[in-house]
Amino acid sequence: MSRIVHLNQPSAARAGADKAAEGAAKASVAPPDPANAGRRTHEFARRVAEFKRWRDELAKAIGDYRTWMEQQGLADGAEDLRIYELIEGLKSDKLTIALVAEVARGKTELLNAIFFADHGERLLPSAAGRTTMCPTELRYDEKEGPCVKLLPIETRKTALTIAEYKRTPIHWTTIHILKPKSVEEVREACLETTRTKKVDVREAEELGLYDRKRRDGPAPADGMIEIPVWRHAIINYPHPLLKQGLVVLDTPGLNSLGVEPELTLSMLPEAHGVLFVLAADAGVTKTDMEVWTRHVQAAKRGGRFVALNKIDVMWDELQDDAAVARNIARQVDETAMTLHVEKSNIFPVSATKGLVGKVKGDAALLARSGLPALEASLAGDVIPARHAIIRDRIVYDISGRIESSRALLESKLTELERQAEGLRKLGGKNQDAIHKMVAHVRQDRQKYDKELEGFQMTRAALTEQANILFGHMSLKSFDELIAAARRDMQESWTTHGLKAGMVTFFGGAAARMDKVAKQAEQIRLVVERIYHRLHDEYGLAEIRPTALSLAPFFVEFKRLEERANGFRDSPATVMTEQHFVIKKFFVTLASRTRQLFSECNEATKNWFRAIVMPVFAQIQQHKAAIDRNLETLKTIHAGMDDLGERIAKLEEARRDLRAQLDVTERLLEQIHRPLS
Repeated sequence: MSRIVHLNQPSAARAGADKAAEGAAKASVAPPDPANAGRRTHEFARRVAEFKRWRDELAKAIGDYRTWMEQQGLADGAEDLRIYELIEGLKSDKLTIALVAEVARGKTELLNAIFFADHGERLLPSAAGRTTMCPTELRYDEKEGPCVKLLPIETRKTALTIAEYKRTPIHWTTIHILKPKSVEEVREACLETTRTKKVDVREAEELGLYDRKRRDGPAPADGMIEIPVWRHAIINYPHPLLKQGLVVLDTPGLNSLGVEPELTLSMLPEAHGVLFVLAADAGVTKTDMEVWTRHVQAAKRGGRFVALNKIDVMWDELQDDAAVARNIARQVDETAMTLHVEKSNIFPVSATKGLVGKVKGDAALLARSGLPALEASLAGDVIPARHAIIRDRIVYDISGRIESSRALLESKLTELERQAEGLRKLGGKNQDAIHKMVAHVRQDRQKYDKELEGFQMTRAALTEQANILFGHMSLKSFDELIAAARRDMQESWTTHGLKAGMVTFFGGAAARMDKVAKQAEQIRLVVERIYHRLHDEYGLAEIRPTALSLAPFFVEFKRLEERANGFRDSPATVMTEQHFVIKKFFVTLASRTRQLFSECNEATKNWFRAIVMPVFAQIQQHKAAIDRNLETLKTIHAGMDDLGERIAKLEEARRDLRAQLDVTERLLEQIHRPLS
């Protein structure tokens, strides 16, 4: 089943990378710069640590805001839960890098060189003949001890995805690592990911791992097919980088990628960086090109980069460095032309020499291996991209909430200052004048009480519209869409049936999201009119409700549709017409889209609460202010001696509100603090 996770990520700009001959050979053949290489060697680890620190500080700032909300009596259950979810999401946030390659390209050695050289030897098995047979995640969850978790290949017979199996640990086989510092014990546990077994043809066909009608050809003479023992592996290991939220996904070769649609639809697209590994001595083979076209290019969310590994085979002692550099540069040029990528996205490296250079402290060899350039690119591209995503999603959300809280405080401050000014003017008035003012405030209160009845009706109408809004993206609505798509496939699990089902599926999804966008805009306009009215008639803060942004969900649906179309139209699928793979693909597609529906529904509910809550908070706040003003006037009417004391209390309350506004300013500053 599972397979060893390898972390290597492409990066767009190679920060600090040395340019070698003809601008393509890079540091791998450039004159060694030991000091620079040593500095860059630790760049990725340093940037990961900075990113983790930024996330922790952001989570603390959000926690401080939640505490402040409770102290001010501004929090409610739903709001508190949402903020708690934001904090927990930050704490559990992962930075995922996927490694993709055909077999024998040196992925495991590259992983050892980049992340585990501090062990002084190879942590993960990379000897000849030891090929990882299943997708493998390398990560760390402190709630579980060091272990290797393995999902049996037999689970492919079910309709459940790997993501769903992750929520049911009972199905996994777990090998505990009792001594994490024992390299031998860790290596032995990881060897499980290379295991295979032989099964008869029928079993292999039921698992979707063999099809005698396609290019798999006739069964062997003994009628037995070799298959992986495991479907998926998770290596939970307390390495410093993994403890800081790094996740490495190592994917097997073309055959395994083709039979596990979840890799193409979910795991690779969700990675924040994808590194495609080639072998310099082989160039871009036919199967390499197939992996690149069908799987790597489809992963459009993160950066996509190419590691041209094993350049040490081109280090010819009978040639000078310039000649070697030209040979490597030529290989880089050809690779860039074949894959249609920029040369700056291709990193010639030697994982083996880089590992040796790190272990032996040979800075010159390390610089020549090209690894520092690759690591600097990982640090310079993947982390800032992930930071931007969190900033746009979480910082935007929480800063909007703080701004709403500020508006409420400012409205309260304005009302309080108005009361204080009114009391100061009472100093020279007689009892009759004060009596008339009490009567006037009572009339204001009666008028406002009637207004409240209207606002309650408005609230009921908004709630009704919101229910319609949520209904468009509900899981019930989605399940109806899936049922309709299945009917259109008419139980014909072929590419033709898949096409019919996907037309219904994506057309229905797009229609629902369009309805949500239009309904949300109608609600926003209603709420905006309420704010405007409160501002004009009562002088309350005129908050501008934000629009519901479904752009990230639209983009993700579009990516899924493109990937689905690519799968449907690929020559391999058309030739195969393999019911198992097509059915598995559709089930995976439905599961991933259902998750998106759920996330979109939750985002819509959070948006509605965020724009409506300040409306009614202002209404209640203004009513409370009228009541306080009335009580103050009644007390003063009974005895003018209390006037100075009342003004002093209002002044004290004003200073407190000013202090609270300063708190919100500091919170906003903390929330918007950039990644250093």
